[in-house]
Amino acid sequence: MLNIYFKELADEAFQLIETPKKGSWIHVDNATEKDLEEIAKLIDIDKSDMNDCLDKYEIPRVDRIKESILIYTRHPSSQEAGLYSATFSIILTNDYFITICPNSSHLVQNLLKLNPPIAPHMHAQFLTYLLLKITQEYTLQIKKIRSKVLNQEKKMTSVQSRDITTLTFNEEILNQYLSSLAPLRNVLQAITSGKYTVLLEKDQDLLEDLLNASIQSEELCSSNLRSIRSLRDSYQIIFTNQLNKTIKLLTALTIILSIPTMIASLYGMNVKLPIQNSPQAFNVIMLGIFATSFLGLYIFHRKKWL
Repeated sequence: MLNIYFKELADEAFQLIETPKKGSWIHVDNATEKDLEEIAKLIDIDKSDMNDCLDKYEIPRVDRIKESILIYTRHPSSQEAGLYSATFSIILTNDYFITICPNSSHLVQNLLKLNPPIAPHMHAQFLTYLLLKITQEYTLQIKKIRSKVLNQEKKMTSVQSRDITTLTFNEEILNQYLSSLAPLRNVLQAITSGKYTVLLEKDQDLLEDLLNASIQSEELCSSNLRSIRSLRDSYQIIFTNQLNKTIKLLTALTIILSIPTMIASLYGMNVKLPIQNSPQAFNVIMLGIFATSFLGLYIFHRKKWL
């Protein structure tokens, strides 16, 4: 769905307009081939050069096509199972600021609600603002996962299978974030160099701060991954220890229960046995069974098998 927004610095909110005009912001949600054809005609480039905008797995990078600059980024999203970041493409032209997303972008919806004090025709500032929101979103999501990991570290004594599942789930999310943050850093470095768009001094400073924030998010993500791997190793040790304890317990109980079984089996044989004619034979046998069983129980308890 193609929407066209326009805003001057004096305006309080973005205005939805019918046809594109110079300085407008064109956003495409749930983009289709038809939408790309319209955009290609509008900015006079080949549609095939924009096909990567629909690729849900596209990595962040920067391209220049004629007078247009294509910036491919990704932002945190969980709209599709197994995919925790979404492609978000930005096209800078002389007349328009264009954003394209192959699915519905909450990033744009939040931006429209915030009504930042900048206008789409201020390409460098508007681009910086969008990239800042993407970086902040990554940082926020990474911190949420960090909080979950810390909670799991506090509950290591009562590890369950669902804890392993949660840990693996969080690790996959962080791996996808990291695979997006590293190329995004390269994108920010390319933009900061000034090769793709004209930057004022304050824009340059802001982009450098944004680059540092992106690097910090990347390092935080890597740190969380290391914590998850360490926690997973600890879980493995705990599970192995619990398994050893269970095997020891079952082995001890098997040995203890085998004693009365052996005695009962012997006295169940159709042969002559000691005290078989004694009227106290049953009591003596039961006393022997209990004595030997408690002796085995005491020995295994001393060895801490029980």
